[in-house]
Amino acid sequence: MKKAVVSGGTGYVGRFIVEDLLAAGYDVTVLNRTAPPVGYFSGAVAFARLQLGDTPVSPTLFDGASFFVHAAFDHVPGRYRGGEGDDPEGFRRRNAAGSIALFEAARAAGVSRAVFLSSRAVYGPRPPGVLLDEDDMPRPDTLYGLAKLEVEQALAALGGGAFHGVTLRVTGVYGPAGPGREHKWASLFADYLAGRPLPPRAGTEVHGSDVASAFRLVLEMPDPPPPVLNVSDLLLDWRDLLAIVRDLSGSLHELPPRADASAVNAMRTDRLRALGWKPGGMALLRLTVARLLGSSMGVG
Repeated sequence: MKKAVVSGGTGYVGRFIVEDLLAAGYDVTVLNRTAPPVGYFSGAVAFARLQLGDTPVSPTLFDGASFFVHAAFDHVPGRYRGGEGDDPEGFRRRNAAGSIALFEAARAAGVSRAVFLSSRAVYGPRPPGVLLDEDDMPRPDTLYGLAKLEVEQALAALGGGAFHGVTLRVTGVYGPAGPGREHKWASLFADYLAGRPLPPRAGTEVHGSDVASAFRLVLEMPDPPPPVLNVSDLLLDWRDLLAIVRDLSGSLHELPPRADASAVNAMRTDRLRALGWKPGGMALLRLTVARLLGSSMGVG
């Protein structure tokens, strides 16, 4: 049986990755600060305690593993940009130095492929409407983006021989949360259904299951994949998202104004799609909203 280690496996994105690997027959070890609650995953996982920033990191965490997915990130709850709170130095030490120590330990243990969950934040600001390409020079303007970029560069430098690292720059992720947790749009849906006024907004989104399939794709490719790949699917306006909620719920509340989507810096995903990745698009969005809405209303 193939063995994979996933850091941050109980997180919003990490859970999708763990579930995808379990469904594909992997033996999965989750590295986390606390053990996952009973029944949190659909199958059994091993658990090892991890606190980002702890040094040294023992290679024994990766005994027998061929693959490592690093999805852990230490931040103020609910915030990535600005997630350093009042401890910027500690934030950078935990998330940059701590992540690099994990990759070094994985390589020392004989892991053959490691994939890092990075962010579109590494690109930084661009003129309105400019598409983001993997070859663009990163210009992060937040400590979050800087920390991600520092890890990306270190992972690339560690590559060679039997060890290969891949960075996936992921945009906003949507989908159901873990048992007992709220999905990212819970408060937005509640505000709309309560008739509260909402501002115009548009951004890029990708379903968590599509993120997970991208991770497994690059883990399992027989030849080393490109070192950096963008992961994104939809340029989504809140007006269009809430129109689905309106139609499913029968609400008569007014939708928010349409945002200027032409100003959004979406990411090109041609390279990942050329490898065979096929995200769910609007069909998956509609299905997911129906399920999220049904769950919040106690239906289904």
